[in-house]
Amino acid sequence: MPMMPFHIEPLPLLLRALLLSVAIVAAIYDWRFRRIPNWLCVAGLLAGFSAQIYLQGARGLLAAGEGFGVALLIYLPLYLLRGMGAGDVKLMAALGSIAGPMSWFVLFMVTAVLGGVVGVMLSLTYGRLYSTLWNVGQIVKELAMFRAPYKNQPQVDLHHPGALRTPHGVIIAVTAILLAMAHLL
Repeated sequence: MPMMPFHIEPLPLLLRALLLSVAIVAAIYDWRFRRIPNWLCVAGLLAGFSAQIYLQGARGLLAAGEGFGVALLIYLPLYLLRGMGAGDVKLMAALGSIAGPMSWFVLFMVTAVLGGVVGVMLSLTYGRLYSTLWNVGQIVKELAMFRAPYKNQPQVDLHHPGALRTPHGVIIAVTAILLAMAHLL
């Protein structure tokens, strides 16, 4: 049997329940109001740190801190480049504190792929596949020149009136549910 480059243990039931609870509530809010409330992110963050410490002591504190940090490291630049909302950043940071760095990274990768699929489907639905692909090319070009894409290409700004937006909290929750059902979380 070939060796996997790394192995991730499924999360304990308490952490899985917390992660799913926070993600599902966030999805409901994001779907209905197109925002994720701060109280939920703070509660998720505190619950994540508390549960990790309860389960693993100092090792849990480290896992929660690393998960939180990795999530911010990846999502904060997306927010600063105006490609992600602040609620999404705070939600993923809270989920990182619950899941720890490795499980959170799996959640992030699957969320990114699922988000890409949903984005392509949405752009096809609205007949905007070509313009969406062109915008992706512009984003890559601007980033390669170390420039914020929204400055020269305002249509790629999340807040642009013509932007196609998806409630990212819903995609995160669907991913969390799928991963939990597959015992990958």
